[in-house]
Amino acid sequence: MAERTVDVAVIGAGTAGLTARRAAEKEGAETVLIDPGPLGTTCARVGCMPSKLLIAAADAARRSRESGIFGVETTVKVDGARVMERVRSERDRYVASVMPSIEDLKKRGLFIEARAVFTGPGKLRAAGENITARAVILAVGTKPVIPGPYRAVEDLLLTYENIFELQSLPESVLVVGAGIIGLELGQALHALGVRVRFLGKDGAIGNLRDPALKKEALEIFSSEMAFHAEHILKEVRKSRGGVEILFQDEKGSEIRDNFQRVLLAAGRRPDFKSLCIERAGITLDDKGMIKTDPETLQAGNLPVFVAGDASGHREVLHEASNEGHIAGRNAARFPNTAPVKRKTPLTIVFTHPEMAVVGQGWKDTGDFCSGGVDYKTQGRAQVMNVNQGLVRVYGSGNPGRLTGAEMLGPGVEHTAHLLSWAIQNEMTLEEILQMPFYHPVLEEGIQTALEDLQANMKKRRSLGRACDEYGPGT
Repeated sequence: MAERTVDVAVIGAGTAGLTARRAAEKEGAETVLIDPGPLGTTCARVGCMPSKLLIAAADAARRSRESGIFGVETTVKVDGARVMERVRSERDRYVASVMPSIEDLKKRGLFIEARAVFTGPGKLRAAGENITARAVILAVGTKPVIPGPYRAVEDLLLTYENIFELQSLPESVLVVGAGIIGLELGQALHALGVRVRFLGKDGAIGNLRDPALKKEALEIFSSEMAFHAEHILKEVRKSRGGVEILFQDEKGSEIRDNFQRVLLAAGRRPDFKSLCIERAGITLDDKGMIKTDPETLQAGNLPVFVAGDASGHREVLHEASNEGHIAGRNAARFPNTAPVKRKTPLTIVFTHPEMAVVGQGWKDTGDFCSGGVDYKTQGRAQVMNVNQGLVRVYGSGNPGRLTGAEMLGPGVEHTAHLLSWAIQNEMTLEEILQMPFYHPVLEEGIQTALEDLQANMKKRRSLGRACDEYGPGT
């Protein structure tokens, strides 16, 4: 059996893995990248890009249906086959743009297209090779979780891994899970004419934690679709039309319904066990995760680093790239690892209206104040007929500083960036409010929320009491 010795072995050729290998090589480390495929990164192949292609089609359908309010009458006909054909065609173009870097690594002998397993600490086997590495980076991504009852209809299940292979749109889909993936894909399918019902758990909606925003989101989504933020599953079985389900809703009523397909979006988890991870001296926690330092990405004192979705810290693409840099550099320098100050957290959900969470969320700081804006009455939002949603901003300290925000409203993918930049630069509320705000724009809503937060912080100081009682939605 062939033997190979490297400084850093990277398992997983997604965004985090590719970035980690480059970062390690930049530090002078000899590397090898291992992945059994399919190749092309999660984002390009089954994540960010194909989902946004489906959402783009849904947005076009929605705008056309709603154009009558402006005096522009249209007739909307959704061709499901053409929708999915464009999704796959553009998806394949994004995947193709990633492949040259993989092919280059193959030519250089730095890529093994096979599954890797640990045979001992710092020792791997892949494609008939024994590999000894001074440090190992795990960038293996995650896989959809399939709850036990749904295994009875496994051949009718959709996940983010196979939904984009549909040749056309189904007539009906049950969406299990009201997290980010479920909300984005399920709402897009609804807008494209698919009958959709959501089954959530424990009242969770996306990544929102602020009770006011969760209440607002539930009202918006429930007015548009059959949406249950909580349910108790009673039965799942195959039926003549596809899948029959019986569940108890949040009001205690039993509902029986039939669907052609089921979209499972009930969570994701890395498959560390298939790597024979215990042979590396690593113990998984009760959720099947590896505990790592978020600033070094190191697993305890071991020469093992975890990056990207598999780390469980921040499961979004720009963070996967950032974690790849951190893990690659520290693995190459092991044992001389160093913490890296992380960027301000930023997560965006491409629903209608959009969601975003920036910085520290609801009540994540002891000295907590809040302010907000209701987009129902925001001028530009009313002009555009997108006046839905609520934004809450959070602050602390004296002078008051912006610490975070939870957002549900029009254009928050853009306004969330502005707030994240302000937080990362540790700007005071006074400094932010001295920045220009044009009229009429959606950003004026953020100005209103920040002014509300500033007023509430002043009120707190004058009364000598906590101010999270104040502001819209509190």
